[in-house]
Order: sequence, then structure tokens, then C-alpha cells
Amino acid sequence: MIEQPVIEKKDILTAYLVGIRRKEDSQREAEEHLEELMRLCETMGLDLGGSEIVSLSQPTSALLLGRGKVEEIKAAAEMAEAELIVLDDELSPAQQRNWEKETDLAVIDRLEVILDIFAQRAQTREARLQVQLARLEYSLPRLKRAWTHLERQRGGGGFMGGAGEAQIEVDRRLVRDAIARCKREIKEVRRQRATQRKSRKGRPTPTAALIGYTNSGKSSVLNRLTGANVLAEDKLFATLDPTTRRIILPNNQPLLLTDTVGFIRKLPHQLVDAFMATLEESQQADFLLHVLDASHPAALDHLRTTFGVMKELGIESKPVLHVLNKMDRVEDPLALAELRRLAMPNVCTSMLTGEGQQELMDRLAEFASGGLAGVRLRLPAGRGDLIGMVHREGHVQSIRYVDTHCVLDAELPVRFLDKVRPFIEEGMTSPGREHPEAES
Repeated sequence: MIEQPVIEKKDILTAYLVGIRRKEDSQREAEEHLEELMRLCETMGLDLGGSEIVSLSQPTSALLLGRGKVEEIKAAAEMAEAELIVLDDELSPAQQRNWEKETDLAVIDRLEVILDIFAQRAQTREARLQVQLARLEYSLPRLKRAWTHLERQRGGGGFMGGAGEAQIEVDRRLVRDAIARCKREIKEVRRQRATQRKSRKGRPTPTAALIGYTNSGKSSVLNRLTGANVLAEDKLFATLDPTTRRIILPNNQPLLLTDTVGFIRKLPHQLVDAFMATLEESQQADFLLHVLDASHPAALDHLRTTFGVMKELGIESKPVLHVLNKMDRVEDPLALAELRRLAMPNVCTSMLTGEGQQELMDRLAEFASGGLAGVRLRLPAGRGDLIGMVHREGHVQSIRYVDTHCVLDAELPVRFLDKVRPFIEEGMTSPGREHPEAES
């Protein structure tokens, strides 16, 4: 283990940021990624001492970058009086240890920054368990690191976490035991959530999940529409815990609206797995409300990122209403026109000024009324797959058996009608309106 220099204890640490431009990245993309890393570090609570973008044509196994470039970054970090270096890429445990030996500084990567933000902001037991699991799994192969996230200087456990966080120096067996315990507790939490969801599902109330890039304004949409008081800061990952509120739409139909964790470019797979219980809200929703910051210069990239995460979660085929938010800041009408072309159907809004709020409520009413269809199904008793699907995905009002058939009166999401259409009794369907995206 290397000898660690003494660092004066202070509340705000100074970081030197290193953006990575790979061969497939343009200069603009590299700059946008570095800017996003700056926002992440700001949210984490770091002070920015300096930054640079490094071109990477051929990664090295030892340090990711060449040794000469590492020496240059070390010198620049020392000039900036930085206590740590932050790389906008994922480092292997060996690469991270090698960086710290070469620079005599703490070195963290993008994933560790995001993990720390999540640890700071998780409020519910579920989110805290998920964060703890992700951090334990991240720390397990890094137990031999010379730097232990500066907890000796900061007096905490974990990089900037508080008391009670798992210590990186703990014995591997203890860490594995903690991982197993976390997984058991998360499994129990998910069981409880499934029970709560089943209870909600017992009432024929359509559900919508707010999704989108982090800091796009999802929590502001929830607050504006429901009068909720959800944290809505101008910081990345302001919302980690799902919040569900009930609203009454203009057609007097109730709707359950749920805010979810924001998406981000280079979303670490560990976090997708760790936060699956949180993201389950978007998987279970009848339709999605995708909030997009229409004023952001990288709005098109954010749109592509969201589509990519939706595909990863298996929700890309769900009905989606795109909310192009922050219209009060939009300065490029051509970029807005392209967004509207690619994100259909859409509503232009500003949660700050209230612009588009009534249109949004009207469109939500259209989606909600088109989300459920009242049907009477005469299913063969041997079609347990379809009978189970109706119970699982719909709201069954009554069930009786006639001869060799099962007759169900139920409300079923429109997207499932094709699967049971041959068994719908004629004149016994009241689907309301089709989803607007079918018209687009």
C-alpha cells in the first residue's frame, strides 16, 4: 500500500475532471459528456478545480490511457490543487488502483460519482437498500485499493456517505454476507410492492409513469398537475424514490401518476439492475408520459437515450405521450420542429409558466379513456393462459363457468385486445377512444 499524503479535512473536495473522447465520438459529443460529468460532480457536492478532454484511440489494460497522458493529468491536477481525479468512463478495479499509485491521488470514475449521488439522495428503505447493494457489489473487487474513498479524512464510510455505510476495507466474506442480506431484503420489499400494486390494480384506475432524462422536469410536471410537493431541484437525479399521486382529469376520470428516477447517457447496467424495483413502475403503467427538456442543446441525444433505456426495460412498445417541457427557454425553432417530428404524439409545455397545462390534461384524458376496454369474454376453460392474462393485466368484475367456457366481465388494457379478440362477445366491448399515437 502506498503512503498517503495528508489532506486537510474540509467540507468540499476539489476535483479534476477528465473527459474521454473515443474514436466514434465527435468533439461536440465529448464536450457534452464532460459538461454532464460536471453537473454530476456538482450534484455530488464537489468543487471543480479544472478539466480536460483526452482522445482515446486504443484503451490500455493497465490505465485505460497511456502512461504519458496520466503523468500530464497528474501534473494538471496538482496545479489545480485537486484532491481527486474523476474520469468520465468506467475503470476496472486494477485500472483504478494503478491510477492511484501513479498519481498519489484518489481516483474515481463516473459510476462511483453516480453511486454516491444515489446514496446521498435515497430516502425510502427500498432505495437505500438498492443503493447499498450497488455500492457493495462495486466495492467488492476494489477492497485492495490504496485509497479508501477519503473516509479517513472525511470521517465517514464510503466516498461521501454517512455513518453506517459499508466499509470498503471490510473482509470479503463480510461484504458477500452483506450483499446476500441486501438481496434478501430487496426481494421482500419487491414482494410488498407487488402486493401494493395488486391492491391498486383491484380498482379500475389507469396508471401513467413519468419517464425521461434526468433534470427534464418530471417532478415539476407531477407537482404542477397534482399539487404534490416532490423535490424539484435543478440538479441531476433529484428524484430517486417513486412518488404516486392521484389526479382527476377533465373528463372526471381518475389517473394515478408516478414519478420515476431519471435516465442518463452511459447509464451503468449495475444501476439498471439495482433500481429495477423503482423502474418497475414504468413497466407496470398503462401508458408513459415522457418529459423532455426541449430547450436543452442535446435534447435529441436525450430523446435517443430515453428510447434506448425504454428498450432495455422492455417498455418500448407502450403507448407514450411526449411532453416537450421548458418551452419558455426554447431558442431554436428548427430544433424544436425536429423534436416534434421524432417525438409523436407530443404536447409543448412550460411547468414554470403553465403553458400547455390544459392541453396536457386533455391529452391525458384521451390516453386514460383509451387505456381500458370493458369486455365480456367467453374463453374455453382450457385456455388457462388467457384467463390468467386477463386476471393479471386487467380488472375482473365477474366470472362464471358456462358449460366448457369461462365467461368474464372485465376491463382490459386496449393493447391486449388483439390477444382475446376471437373470444369477445359481440356488442360487449366499450373501449372508449383509441390511443392518440395510433392516429399519428
